[in-house]
Amino acid sequence: MLLIIRLSYVSPNCFNFIKLTLLFQALTPYSQPMTYHPAKCYSAIPFGYEGRLITVECDASRGLPGLNIVGLPGRDIEESRLRVRSAIRNSLFDFPKTKLTINLAPADLRKTGAHLDLAIAVAVLANSGQLLPKDLQKCAFIGELALNGDIRPVRGIIQLIEAAAHRQIEQIFVPAGNAQQAVLVASQITVIPVHNLRECWLQLKQIAHISPLSPVVKNTETDKHKHVLLDHIVGQAPAKRALTVAIAGRHNILFCGPPGIGKTMLARAAQALLPPPSPPERIAITKLHSLCAPQFIVADQRPFRAPQHNLTLTQLLGSSLKLTPGEVSLAHHGILFLDELPEFSSAIIEALRLPLESHQITLNHLGQNLCYPANFMLIAAMNPCPCGFLGSDQHDCQCAPYQIERYRKKLSGPILDRIDMTIRLDSVDNAQLLDVAASSATPEHDRAVHLIRQARHRQRLRYHSADASNASLGSAEIAQKLSLTPTAKQLLNHAADRYHLSARAYFKLIKVAQSIADLDGAPQIDQTQIAEALQYRHPL
Repeated sequence: MLLIIRLSYVSPNCFNFIKLTLLFQALTPYSQPMTYHPAKCYSAIPFGYEGRLITVECDASRGLPGLNIVGLPGRDIEESRLRVRSAIRNSLFDFPKTKLTINLAPADLRKTGAHLDLAIAVAVLANSGQLLPKDLQKCAFIGELALNGDIRPVRGIIQLIEAAAHRQIEQIFVPAGNAQQAVLVASQITVIPVHNLRECWLQLKQIAHISPLSPVVKNTETDKHKHVLLDHIVGQAPAKRALTVAIAGRHNILFCGPPGIGKTMLARAAQALLPPPSPPERIAITKLHSLCAPQFIVADQRPFRAPQHNLTLTQLLGSSLKLTPGEVSLAHHGILFLDELPEFSSAIIEALRLPLESHQITLNHLGQNLCYPANFMLIAAMNPCPCGFLGSDQHDCQCAPYQIERYRKKLSGPILDRIDMTIRLDSVDNAQLLDVAASSATPEHDRAVHLIRQARHRQRLRYHSADASNASLGSAEIAQKLSLTPTAKQLLNHAADRYHLSARAYFKLIKVAQSIADLDGAPQIDQTQIAEALQYRHPL
């Protein structure tokens, strides 16, 4: 029962407050405590080369209508409040007229990107009763919302699929523009491509049915008509042979010679000589490139990156602020071509030391280390001097000795030691320049492709791995898996003493000789292969 006490000499406002207080105290012992059940669903965000699963919770409480997001959201996630509100209303749903709180767990992880828009909208619909908790069981939602409710592609979809699969998610709703990327790694998870929020709601309520996607197998053969071929290059037979050896074993190579003799064309021809990527390599290439371009579909060819001289360290190594990979990572399983290498800044050239040795890049983001793979083949080109005609029999060099020395000092000893092959190119007789065949037949290119495929096949059988190559061997593996004849060992040791080779250069010489042996079909490394490998260490 309520006990209302009549008080004299009390203002009306105060009297009303006392009545409300006594009413609350009288009802409290007889009422059950109020319990809240926030709506919950799952999403994911890219975090470097990996992904992190995010739990999205939505709770309604008394207060002024609004949508608050907690859990270390970035500015782009803070702006999702407006996108989610407009998308829900324009999709003909009711936006709750209550105070809503969105929690993104774990709370100690900084969240960036618009990947969580769809999950936030689904959590709001579930909290308001427009979706039921059973509709969201073992489901994850990824996508950026437009104001009209359309779902746009996001970056790093493969990382997000992998993060969801590790947490036993059975269904994941992704933008239709990311669906082909998602199915590459969705062997244990069902990928549902959706175009808008209304379509997602109809699928969850089982009113409409969207068929899951299956991977599309595409032809990964190189289109020869779109690339420079070895047959397009006049002369330079030793350089073509060296390039074939380098690609067969994935060795780093440096071309040095006067301007206009085919250094850049040789590097471009390497793109057509590369074998197609294996399924795991396609996934790795797609993962890295999708972090920079949401519309990137699926990697059918190996990457060929050729940055300009104004390259910065952030562009080369990656951004720890935006969590995007750099050029060394975007060239993963492909080629990084640096034309006119000494024209790059010394900081850029020296920054190549670590990725050339460890094949990965580590960035620090808010106290946490992020690792990106960077297993690429380096092809570089340079002139012998600033004017480019040092040693040329057609032009006189105009450079002073100190200019030549300063130019060559841009390439330090540690950098040159990490380059397996250094080739000096000579000028071609002008009378031969019009001798390139105009027909579509490319026997030189086809012959090189055939030899490279055979050499790669021998390496797969030797190392029992599709990704291993001669260039990736460590010193211990060389002693265990490579075999040299006694005459080859004698010639190798004599050359190492005469040319004062470092331990790294010593082992690189063996690996190049093994690639030559694989091209020749030789069971062992003989002195012939050692002698040819020595020719590919031309001093600058």
